[in-house]
Amino acid sequence: MPTGPDDGSEDPTATLTARLADELRGKPTGSTGVGTGTSAGAGGTPVTLQDVAVRFGDHIAVRDTTFTVGANRVTALVGPSGCGKTSILRAVNRLHDHTGGTVTGTIRLGELDVYASTTSPELVRSRVGMVFQRPNPFPTMSILDNVVSGLRFSGVRSKTLLAEAGEAALQHAALWDIVKDRLHEPALRLSGGQQQRLCIARALAVEPEVLLMDEPCSALDPVATGKIEALIAELADHLTVVLVTHNMFQAARVSHDTAVFLLGEDRVGELVEFGPTTEVFGQPRDERTKAYVTGHIG
Repeated sequence: MPTGPDDGSEDPTATLTARLADELRGKPTGSTGVGTGTSAGAGGTPVTLQDVAVRFGDHIAVRDTTFTVGANRVTALVGPSGCGKTSILRAVNRLHDHTGGTVTGTIRLGELDVYASTTSPELVRSRVGMVFQRPNPFPTMSILDNVVSGLRFSGVRSKTLLAEAGEAALQHAALWDIVKDRLHEPALRLSGGQQQRLCIARALAVEPEVLLMDEPCSALDPVATGKIEALIAELADHLTVVLVTHNMFQAARVSHDTAVFLLGEDRVGELVEFGPTTEVFGQPRDERTKAYVTGHIG
């Protein structure tokens, strides 16, 4: 999250982070999402995938995936439906643990081996936030309660801290000015685009190092999409973003790097090309990439 002012005064975000950590000091290190690892205030964290494959029973969704998501960069995963983009995205924060998927290969969050036997899924998810395709605010909660729900789950009880953290997250999601006088209204009263920004704020409240976004604009109109894209560009100053999108123009607008996934001859998803977005779209190395980004296949 934003660094402090250049005049040497205290960084309010860092202060809030420290106070949240103090609130949970009695918990074992690494047991919760607040005050563990590196906060978003210190910047994003690289994610390294080496020979990653995802299988559901006898079906291989995607295989042979090796690339590194750079810290404080937006990396777009593009390709047609069914080629493994979302499977790879969900592998990063171990969501396949709940869907019967099997992940092989190695995924590292900084130095943390995500699938090591000693790594708890809760620790991974405390450091990696997730925003889904359709806005999914908790329907029975207010706007503010939605934002701070993860902090409450982690054990934060101070109403003052929750209020400050909620405001900070809503500020970062470019939603505060819209909802500051409506914090206790039901979240479902917000528009679709506002609900998606609320879900982003909810993910940001626990100060993740990495934010995964699964087609976050697919259900939104062009105006709301533009606001989410502007937000994504700003977030990369403070954390690492991985974005699944079917929209080639969106990938070109918001991402620093792009990974192209296509189906192999045996209908298994595979990584075809990875590199800076300008090169992948402007001078692709693989003919299959060129055919896809120019609309000749897919």
